Amino acid sequence: MSIHPLQCCINPSILSADFVNLEAELARIANADAVHVDVMDNHFVPNLTIGLPVVERIAQVSSIPLDAHLMIAEVDRWAPAYADAGIASVTFHVEASDAPIKLARELRARGSKAGMALRPATPVEPYLDMLTELDMLLIMTVEPGFGGQSFLDVTLPKIRRARAAIDGSGANVALQVDGGITDESITRAAEAGANIFVAGSAVYGAPSPAEAIELLRTKARLAFGKKQSE
Repeated sequence: MSIHPLQCCINPSILSADFVNLEAELARIANADAVHVDVMDNHFVPNLTIGLPVVERIAQVSSIPLDAHLMIAEVDRWAPAYADAGIASVTFHVEASDAPIKLARELRARGSKAGMALRPATPVEPYLDMLTELDMLLIMTVEPGFGGQSFLDVTLPKIRRARAAIDGSGANVALQVDGGITDESITRAAEAGANIFVAGSAVYGAPSPAEAIELLRTKARLAFGKKQSE
């Protein structure tokens, strides 16, 4: 999963897909940059989705890389297995990790990109010194656990601070947002400095998921490019 940290990418979430026909649903988003796979354990978040065996199988049939988002307890214990399975990018929640730097290094050592996610109310400042240990920082723009929620504009200042910190540090880190991304909210998120966007219902709820991806990517690039040129 070789992505320039300033490249705008659309990673559709299969949380909004038809789980009975996942292979066909993956084919509908073949023009996406990655497949965002939400792993929930009904402990860290109040929802239960899929686990490692299903994620491994998705990786086998997907034509594009997997971006696994682990919303699980005991993530230090379980996350390395996703890297061992060949998942391109593995993101853990810092709130569920006892040793985030150690975990990020372990994921990288096992061949995956290392991402770290923060809930909307989790401040980014305590973790800025570890940016060089990461490949991606994920700012949740809804409370994790369920798809179809509305974008929380209260997260925009945090996205801006994260972008400023990344740019100031020179770290090779992408900034992802997840939750409530639509063809309207993506502009605000990109203007704030995000460059990787997880979209579920905005893609799978559209008549043509492929066309929805292209529209979202175009809007993100315009807004992000404007931000970078200021």
